Amino acid sequence: MKKVTAIGGGTGTFVVLSGLKQYPVDLGVIVTMMDSGGSTGRLRDQLGVLPPGDLRQCLVALSEAPMLWRQLFLYRFETGDFKGHNFGNLFLSALEKVSKDYNEVLRTAAFVLKIKGEVLPVTFDKVHLGVRYQSGKIVKGENEIEENIREKSPITQVFLDKQARPNIRALNRLKNSDVIIIGPGDLYTSIIPVLLVKGVKEQIVKCQAKIVFIMNLMTKSGQTNDYTASDHLDILAFYLGRTPDIVLLNKQPIPASTLNWYKKNNEKYVVDDLQSNYFSGKIIIGDLIDITKFAKSKSDLLTRSILRHDSTKLAKVIMEIINL
Repeated sequence: MKKVTAIGGGTGTFVVLSGLKQYPVDLGVIVTMMDSGGSTGRLRDQLGVLPPGDLRQCLVALSEAPMLWRQLFLYRFETGDFKGHNFGNLFLSALEKVSKDYNEVLRTAAFVLKIKGEVLPVTFDKVHLGVRYQSGKIVKGENEIEENIREKSPITQVFLDKQARPNIRALNRLKNSDVIIIGPGDLYTSIIPVLLVKGVKEQIVKCQAKIVFIMNLMTKSGQTNDYTASDHLDILAFYLGRTPDIVLLNKQPIPASTLNWYKKNNEKYVVDDLQSNYFSGKIIIGDLIDITKFAKSKSDLLTRSILRHDSTKLAKVIMEIINL
């Protein structure tokens, strides 16, 4: 059975895992641990726990428990003292407080949710993300970077506030993987943070795995303003230490109403310019999006994307790559 490992966190990784768990693969995910926004950020500040949000999403994505359990872990309170908090985040934070270590937290959550696969934090250290812009401005904290949407100056450096020790199980997972899937997800706040942890980049560089990069659909205001596909790929390759072998791109038209929503947020469709920029790897172009508009909870104060990849379509293409 092929060992397939995703890298990232958030909605994009959720979509990838949700689709691939339907297939006979040894599935795992290396999860970013630098989130500091929303419910996760409040729990980090108030309880001193590790950020649970991205872990929760990956656990739910791999869950084969009854739908009620999955809905429960995704439920967000809309009123009262818990307003804005996600039940799954509270559950993982409480588990951390009563468990001997975080591996026990994950084993317990995996048992409750009956997950198919392996969810591995990239680090157990409590670290924060920072970026430096071309203007010289520095912003620290994943949430502050995400909400810095009016920033026009490009990001020139991404860093952690201190060196993070790797989760050895995560490094071993990468070492033995047949395929590593990167994205989709915010380049600077979901993907690159994983690569900044000591030893991760080095392990990926020397491993024999096939690297698949799922290109983002839209630019990110304040982070990847006006980035083309080759811009995304170049930045990823710099922090990854190698160029991905395969890039997946969407060719399905985006509804005009969706594009207009993004335009109001100063974001636009990522233009495919890979062939004109002599990308030597394989490019796979297909119908990959879910045209459903996604609504968010009224209590969720964070900016969320309304356009996503389709988990079924994406998984089918990835499995074709895996079986080559």
